[in-house]
Amino acid sequence: MENRLLVSASPHIAHKDSVQKIMFGVVIALLPAAIGGVYFFGAQAAWTIVLAILSAMITEALIEKLTKKPITIADGSAIVTGILLAFNVPPEVPWWIPVIGSAFAIAIGKIPFGGLGYNPMNPALLGRAFLLASWPSHMTIFKVAPRGGSLSGINPHAIVNYGLDAITSATPLNVFKTQRGILSEWRDVLKSGIENPVLQAKANLANNAISQLSDSYANLFWGKVGGCIGETSVFLLLIGALYLIYKRYIGLRIPLTYIGTVALLTWIFAGTEGFFSGDPLFQVLSGGLILGAFFMATDMVTSPVTPKGRVWFGFGCGVITVIIRLVGGYPEGVSYSILLMNLTVPLLDRYTKPKTFGKVEQK
Repeated sequence: MENRLLVSASPHIAHKDSVQKIMFGVVIALLPAAIGGVYFFGAQAAWTIVLAILSAMITEALIEKLTKKPITIADGSAIVTGILLAFNVPPEVPWWIPVIGSAFAIAIGKIPFGGLGYNPMNPALLGRAFLLASWPSHMTIFKVAPRGGSLSGINPHAIVNYGLDAITSATPLNVFKTQRGILSEWRDVLKSGIENPVLQAKANLANNAISQLSDSYANLFWGKVGGCIGETSVFLLLIGALYLIYKRYIGLRIPLTYIGTVALLTWIFAGTEGFFSGDPLFQVLSGGLILGAFFMATDMVTSPVTPKGRVWFGFGCGVITVIIRLVGGYPEGVSYSILLMNLTVPLLDRYTKPKTFGKVEQK
């Protein structure tokens, strides 16, 4: 007899789209950035993406086979996890980094919780966090400059003219964080009245470097900067994001509040000349913010379902990202901010439930 009664956890929302259709829709949305990553960083980026996808699919199928559960790799979720994991690693990592990262994402971040729909945190970001904690040298050192650009995003002629070649062999956020630290140290020395010509020379270079970073908007937008495979080109990421919005697979509340919070807080606190002197556009275009805001913070499984919950979720991601970028040990904070906010989703959904209209009067 056909089973006509299905019992599942709320929310109960009927929709014509299937999980498989949505997941392959996300794959389509990620294609522009994937193609861009291969264009900017070469064949090794393509190899990294393929290895990450295969590792995620094989791990999921193998565990389900061993535990005698239905094989679910055809739903496309493992492919999405593999692509997002590859997008979050540098292009020059050894071949075993994406393999281990994807295997960890599936074996630890997804299957033990019951598979797709039950994982509390984004599996791809969990895999990235594991890689970052285990092999930081492979995950934080970028050596490959993008085609037609530089690691820092600063135009090559400016690097030569200002003598910045010694301090621009890092990603934009890395350069910003280190040079901002030098300027902060220089201000403390000035207040003490001690002369330090060496530090003054470094401070002059730091001022020039930060000034040139603020003039690199075009490179940041088109992708002519160093970084992880999938996060460099804002333009290509926005093409995919527009597709997801058009298909109504994601909403705008989380991305807009996330990006808006980062822009506001960095304008207030991330300047080198006191409050309200920051460069919010540089902070928005740099690092993995656009990738995280549109493709990972909006994950249907690990983000709130209530409208107010999504706003608070995006706000929380923004606050944590800014804290890590400005006072934390890493120049980037997108991954950890989303993972931490994933853990708040049950509370956000509970305390932001929409108002119930109508009630039954007690007799």
